Amino acid sequence: MTVDREQVLRTAAALLTRRASATMDEVARSAGIGRATLHRHFAGRDALIKALEELGLRELDAALDGARLDEGPADEALRRLIACVEPSAGLLAFLLTENQLFEGEVYDGWNRADARISALFRRGQEQGAFRIDLSHAWLADAFYGLISAGAWTVQDGRAAPKDFQYMIAELLLGGARRSVNA
Repeated sequence: MTVDREQVLRTAAALLTRRASATMDEVARSAGIGRATLHRHFAGRDALIKALEELGLRELDAALDGARLDEGPADEALRRLIACVEPSAGLLAFLLTENQLFEGEVYDGWNRADARISALFRRGQEQGAFRIDLSHAWLADAFYGLISAGAWTVQDGRAAPKDFQYMIAELLLGGARRSVNA
């Protein structure tokens, strides 16, 4: 039987976004394979997490590309980004809380994504759409935090999936928008 590594990763991501402390045995069971098969593909939890990070960053890069961040007003680009990130929000939320990813050298993919998201907020500040008293780096971190919170809230059934984009955009833009009186 041939194991589809990508499908194993997606199954692991789905499980770990619901239960971050799931064991490798539980990951193998959820993927419908044995623990030995899982270990042939991923030597241990660290290797699995690194592979999930690569998957998550590929999906984040695709969302950043799909959102066309340089087109139109920055607030519209941000709304497009939230919509494009939504399918990967649970995986990104898991990865952002997986501390081992941020020990030592940070993967270049995170730096590239951070730079693109920060540039969007900087552009919005330059256009006069976003507050200038909050750094673009802070606004990017707030974006990640709200994506994570939205994913967990929907996953726990405390909000409807259809409300994901609205909740995040309204809270982020409501706090990021420059006041007319400022």
